[in-house]
Parts: sequence; C-alpha cells; structure tokens
Amino acid sequence: MLSRKQKYFLLKFFSLFSIVRGYNILIIVIAQYLTSIYILAPDLPLRDVLLDPNLLMLVLASAAAIAGGYIINSFYDSEKDLINRPHKTMLDKLVSQQTKLSGYFVLNFLSVIFASYVSFRAVVFFSIYIFGIWFYSHKLKKYPFVGNLVAAILAVVPFFAVFIYYGNFNQVIFVHATFLFLLIAMRELTKDLENIKGDLAQNYRTIPVVYGVTTSKRMLTLLSVLTLVPALLLLTKFEIGFMYFYFYGSILGLLIFDIILWNSARKLHYIILHNILKLIIVVGVFSIVLINIDVLLNRIL
Repeated sequence: MLSRKQKYFLLKFFSLFSIVRGYNILIIVIAQYLTSIYILAPDLPLRDVLLDPNLLMLVLASAAAIAGGYIINSFYDSEKDLINRPHKTMLDKLVSQQTKLSGYFVLNFLSVIFASYVSFRAVVFFSIYIFGIWFYSHKLKKYPFVGNLVAAILAVVPFFAVFIYYGNFNQVIFVHATFLFLLIAMRELTKDLENIKGDLAQNYRTIPVVYGVTTSKRMLTLLSVLTLVPALLLLTKFEIGFMYFYFYGSILGLLIFDIILWNSARKLHYIILHNILKLIIVVGVFSIVLINIDVLLNRIL
C-alpha cells in the first residue's frame, strides 16, 4: 500500500505530466525522428540518424520549449480552464502557479542550453520560438484569426528546426507541412468551439465568440476542403510509397468530420471532432514509415 505522502507525490507527478502534455511531446519527438529518417535523410544509415547528437539536442530543445509553452499556456488560462475542463484543472491545481512559473523558466533555459550544443543560430531560432509561444499565450490567443494562425504556425515550427539542420527543402516536405498545418488549424478552431463557454466568460475574442458557431463551422468545412489540395498533390505528384493508404483514409476521416460537424450542437460533439483530428494527426506520424516500406523491412530484419 502507498502512504499518503507517496500518493500525493504521484498525484503531483501526474498533474505536472498533464500540464506539460507529456503524451503530445512524445508524439512530436517520434514525429521529428521519423521525419528525419524517412523524409529528410532517407539515404543516411539508421544508426547515423538515431545516434546523431546534434539531432538529439534539437529534439530535446524542441521538447523543452514546447513543455514550457504548455506550462505558460496553463498559467494564463487557469480561470478559463476551470470553466471548460473543471476535472482536469483541479488535477493541474496540485501544482502551484509559482511552481509552474519556475518550471517554465527552467525548461526554457534548458531549451537554449540544448540548442547551444548545435550552433548559435539554433540558440537564436529557439529563443525566438520561446518568445513567440509566450506572446501567443499572453496576448495573441485572445484574438480571432491571428490566434488560430499563430497557434498553427507554432505547432509546426519544431519540424522546421530539423528541416534547416538537414538543409533539405524539397517541395514534398512543404506539401507535407501544408497538410499538417491545415489539420492543426482545424484542430485549433475546433478547440475554440469546444471551449466557447469559458472563452465567453473570460472575454477571449475567438472566432466562435466573435462571428458565431455557424461561421466557425463554415470555416472548418472550408479548411477540410483545402486539405484536399496537399493530399491530392502528394497522391499524384510525389512518391510516397504505401503512405497513400493514410491520405485516402484521412480524406474519408475528414468527410466523416464534416458530417458530424454540421450535426453538432453540444460540447461532447466538439470533443469527438477534436479527437478525430488528433487521431488523423497521430496516425499520420506513424504512417511516415510507409513512405519506403522496403527500408522499414530491411531495418527491422
């Protein structure tokens, strides 16, 4: 049996893990490595990529900066989250605001330290990224369109750190990035619909608050149609191996998303829609290995 002190420690650990969204960070780390192995440096031996200390430092810098971003976001949104996600917020409140701020500065410091191992340019890159996350959390997220656009950009920035490191700027990479960007933009707008009650109470001028739910649904439908452009380009113009299964599946998933969207009226519906988009994004990360199935089988065998 665990003592009361041990139980409290475990609760604080899970609270901190919840605040920094450890599961999201793990997915991003996996995505950065799979992107490096199968898209950015497919000709390099697997060992050279996995054991590259510079890549490791860039991934750690990204993870630390993103974790810090989640903390500062939680710090500024504590009142709003108490309305939108009361159960999760009560768990998060086991970590004090002072502890959150301390963790935020420590993580940002670690991010810069990791980046300094690679180059001074990496330090500048992550310093700007950290400032961008803070400015978004403090100011920009309260404004329609700008907040959604910046949130989507910040979500894909860590991948550009890896792109720049490998110096690989092939068109296919930007088409993949555009597809991901549009999915994240949809996720951000869906989250605004999901959190409209707290946004109204705290005077966040999000798209659903300012322009209404119907306009938000129209924008989500338009974004889902726009995702067809990079998806069809990848299916018809580029060599993506067996990853075409994923893109056909994602098109079907977005069709289901649109059907549910126009029949949604409650928070539960928007949570389901949010989870559909998260599933498409996560499955997309692991589907990267299908780009070159022969390489995958050779490396496994």
